[in-house]
Amino acid sequence: MTLPTVEHETAAHPRYSILWLHGLGADGNDFAPIVPELVDPAWPALRFVFPHAPVRPVTINNGMSMRAWYDIIGFDAHARQDEAGIRASIAATEALIAREHERGVPSERIFLAGFSQGGAIALSAGLRHAEKLAGIIALSTYLPIAATLAAERSAANAATPIFWGHGSADPVVVLQRGIDSRDALQALGHAVDWHTYPMAHAVCAEEIGDLRHWLGRRLA
Repeated sequence: MTLPTVEHETAAHPRYSILWLHGLGADGNDFAPIVPELVDPAWPALRFVFPHAPVRPVTINNGMSMRAWYDIIGFDAHARQDEAGIRASIAATEALIAREHERGVPSERIFLAGFSQGGAIALSAGLRHAEKLAGIIALSTYLPIAATLAAERSAANAATPIFWGHGSADPVVVLQRGIDSRDALQALGHAVDWHTYPMAHAVCAEEIGDLRHWLGRRLA
């Protein structure tokens, strides 16, 4: 069963899809408003798919239930990770990609995007996906279960472009954690287009402008 989603098509018969995963405690509506800001009318028809993560208890928020792609035990880089939850969300992302295939959009015309926790899943799922993707967009995030990536990554996505935006004053996913994840990916040969912005754990207009430029080069 695929996750419930919010969807927006920029024109009929979309040729490309962007699957965009929200952050902890948000839902698929969170990033839908950026579509008009991000999209260039000259681009081919796009389908934006904003899935809702399942509701689950989150340890770091006193066990309160909220939409989350996986449990977070601690924000420290050395905290135990919810590998089972991360892998379940990778599988859920695979199901969304498969549904785009059924709707006529092949992997090489699918972008995976995500903010914070959603970005962690976009990276994890995208780099392991068996067929080449159009690109991965990682915003204010980090690479989870990094130790298994070298063995599990897919050769098909070894050269897939990655856009990474991060706030220099991010108190949630601190900048150094993003830098360490970027360096780990670059050490494996992945091309990361890295951008920092003077912001906290957020998205800013300058970042959306940079992302529009990056997407435009790949949709031209």
